Amino acid sequence: MKYIVKLIVVTFFLFLSTNSFAEQKVVVLDMSFLLNSSKAGKEAQEYLKNKFTKNEKNLSNTEKLLKKQEADLLAKKSTLSQEDLKKESDKLRKKVISYQKERRASLDDLAKQRSSARARLVEKVNPILDTYIKENNISIVIDKKHMIGGLNEYDITNIIVERLNKELPSLKLK
Repeated sequence: MKYIVKLIVVTFFLFLSTNSFAEQKVVVLDMSFLLNSSKAGKEAQEYLKNKFTKNEKNLSNTEKLLKKQEADLLAKKSTLSQEDLKKESDKLRKKVISYQKERRASLDDLAKQRSSARARLVEKVNPILDTYIKENNISIVIDKKHMIGGLNEYDITNIIVERLNKELPSLKLK
């Protein structure tokens, strides 16, 4: 009986004195905010926006010119012979096809530059984030868009933005 009591008392003390040291530190990072509000991200967005508006203006002028040529051709429809009308309409059709290809190529080029700039930014963010994780013994980093709720003290976005601004002030897009 003495042994059973001693065993129970020792077991009880063992359970009380055991501490769990398996703490995991989980933080949150808003990647979209990071990419959009860093100096390099803002500069890239501004560059791409300006390029888009410039291309759109040029393409708009070309479109107006094509519409004017179409209206002129329709006005001349009654005075031109069938052969001349067919030749003129074929020329106009080729110009329209060329315009559409140019427009598509312009938009594709902008999309490629945008994805390239994003990839370069993410490439620069990863080592900064890895360093921060090692310095602060962080177990998991979760993107804010995949999180439902949490305390603001676990949000490291501003810290990473500051470090990114110091390390990469510009992407130098061309």
